[in-house]
Amino acid sequence: MRSNSVLTFRPDSADWRLYMTTIYTIGYEGVDIDRFLATLNIAGVKTLADVRDVPLSRKKGFSKNVLRAHLAEAGIDYIHFRSLGDPKPGREAARRGDFDNFRKIFGAHIEGHEAQAALRDLARTARRSLTCMMCFERSPIHCHRSIVAEHLLTFSYTKFDLFVDRLDYYEQNPEKLPSNHTSEGLAAAE
Repeated sequence: MRSNSVLTFRPDSADWRLYMTTIYTIGYEGVDIDRFLATLNIAGVKTLADVRDVPLSRKKGFSKNVLRAHLAEAGIDYIHFRSLGDPKPGREAARRGDFDNFRKIFGAHIEGHEAQAALRDLARTARRSLTCMMCFERSPIHCHRSIVAEHLLTFSYTKFDLFVDRLDYYEQNPEKLPSNHTSEGLAAAE
């Protein structure tokens, strides 16, 4: 029988990693669809969480329906989390390089009811399947997906940023990619 008490772990504890689930993030800026899919496959991603407000792209292969078809061929599920997308004023601030205002706008947005519900849905999805959040920007520092990932810390997640231009490194060093210990952690917690 599971207790209602909250389990607390110190990051330096040997058991800490057993209770963590990794969520990957990735951007498709400057890459083609084939290398993008290869990167997801080498990481073992089973679900792509599209966190774009508007899932359209001028870049071939990355608009919602075409992307979903490519992912299906690769055996990867696609879920669009529109409520976790950056609203237009946030995107405009980021384009201007006004990252303080961008973070302020998106920070207010993610505290809203719809975004919080989507965040809980994303956390549940990532517990069931190795999940990667996707948006456009190559650098997670300049993308709202990092803020979403920060909010997932409350659900005991760690974040690992994938970079498509590091595909060769991942292929040569697959042991450097984190693995999920979800089943171990849940079994140990019960």
